[in-house]
Amino acid sequence: MGQPPLRPLHRDESLNKVKLAQFERLQSEELLRSLEPGQSNCLRVRPDGTMLEGHHRIHVLRGRGVDVDALPRNIEEKRLEE
Repeated sequence: MGQPPLRPLHRDESLNKVKLAQFERLQSEELLRSLEPGQSNCLRVRPDGTMLEGHHRIHVLRGRGVDVDALPRNIEEKRLEE
């Protein structure tokens, strides 16, 4: 079984329009590299696929028809406040 599909933590309507415009200007390959594990702002998700980092870039890539659900990702467990 593969990894779960990516799910946004926030609704698309809440995404920052300025950030989206900045990412729209970048090539898809550059966006994909920035999401790779090991990068400072890599794609970070919970085990269920909920995105913690990468929302804007994933939104842009999805709009370009990229299969973002197959991307490698850093899995982070939900932290419980003590």
